[in-house]
Amino acid sequence: MRLPRFLMPRTVVSAHCDLPCGVYDPAQARIEAESIKAIAEKYAANTDPEFRTRAILIKEQRAELVKHHLWVLWTDYFKAPHFEKYPNLHQLFNEATKLAGAAGAKGSVDVAIADQLLGKIEEISKIFWETKQA
Repeated sequence: MRLPRFLMPRTVVSAHCDLPCGVYDPAQARIEAESIKAIAEKYAANTDPEFRTRAILIKEQRAELVKHHLWVLWTDYFKAPHFEKYPNLHQLFNEATKLAGAAGAKGSVDVAIADQLLGKIEEISKIFWETKQA
């Protein structure tokens, strides 16, 4: 069935993202990753078993949030033209989410792993802001 002409859109628009592009920002992942690093530092400086248990629980929650924020950027913000222009982008996201996961910051209290995660997020952030300028 064809719509009557007066119901047809006058202007066809397209959007890069789910919503106008102000809603995505790698800063969300970075803030959670900074929390992971701070927790790892506090964990190392405190021997109280209850404190350490709580620290690990909170760190693991923050690691899940990092993965969530990275996945949203990876799957909702970045599109095929970005992956063509930045051929390492898929690998970068894969490495970052693994650094946030069980084999990385989620499963470790090593500050160096948190620093590696922050470095990957910074690389993603740099590409993100380059795409926002285009």
